[in-house]
Amino acid sequence: MSTPQPNAHLLRWATYAATATALVLVLVKVAAWLLTDSVALLSSTVDSLLDCGASLVNLLAVRQSLQPADDDHRFGHGKAEPLAGMAQAAFVAGSGGLLLVQAVGRLTSPVEVRQGAVGIAVMVFAIIATLALVSFQKYVIRRTTSVAIAADSLHYTGDVLINGSVIVSILLTISLGWTWADPLFAIGIAGFLMFNAWTIARDSFDLLMDRELPAEDREQIVALALAIPGVMNVHDLRTRSSGPQQFIQLHLTMDGQLPLIKAHAIGDQVEEAIRAEFPLAEVIIHHDPSGLVEPAAHEVFPAPSPSSPP
Repeated sequence: MSTPQPNAHLLRWATYAATATALVLVLVKVAAWLLTDSVALLSSTVDSLLDCGASLVNLLAVRQSLQPADDDHRFGHGKAEPLAGMAQAAFVAGSGGLLLVQAVGRLTSPVEVRQGAVGIAVMVFAIIATLALVSFQKYVIRRTTSVAIAADSLHYTGDVLINGSVIVSILLTISLGWTWADPLFAIGIAGFLMFNAWTIARDSFDLLMDRELPAEDREQIVALALAIPGVMNVHDLRTRSSGPQQFIQLHLTMDGQLPLIKAHAIGDQVEEAIRAEFPLAEVIIHHDPSGLVEPAAHEVFPAPSPSSPP
């Protein structure tokens, strides 16, 4: 049975907050763009519009991922999160491409920015609202390790930089008359968006392909298992993530003369130790008697001998 998500309410509120923030920023930025005719501000507006769509997809995906395991999905629905991440990557890459086309056109045919003070005020408001959202998302990520919220937070963090660059471009245009600064900053923003899209897609692809947990996590799992008296070695360690949940499988080698009930008790101690450090993990343990030859075994991690230094 899949481990229930203890912070499901945080995940839901994070998606609600992101969608609401993006919608408000779209409305405010559209009005400011119509007043200023700044292509850099347009770039930020397009980005917020895509953010709104991506966050809405995220909301639906997180809601699906929180559904408990059922007869047709015995490992739960956590893969909905990296699927949402791939959709977000497509959204962000698309917005970067459209923005690049628009900015190149403005670079060859510059247009003067109107009412720059309005654009700057809107960008300051956007930065404050986005920083508040990112702070909440970081808190949720620490509590849940959600890849969907992490992907959402990544491009909202980029939005803070984007909004700051829009302010700089407007200031250069209205104070120094550098009309090329506005589309040039927009081109830089487009490149940043595409880089973010690649990062989100790569992380989501790793989860869809059941990439192993980080090396430090696997080393910790092995150390926890070997610390339990009676465990001679650990092998065939396999790990993966599905949304906020991890799945950990490993083989324990013990004295072949141990009674089954004793071996089972040792396995329970190992599981409890691992679950204490990885509370969202489902742990599956296979017990092997010593002396058993398993040609297909992966790397073996032997317990240190009593005479070995710690």
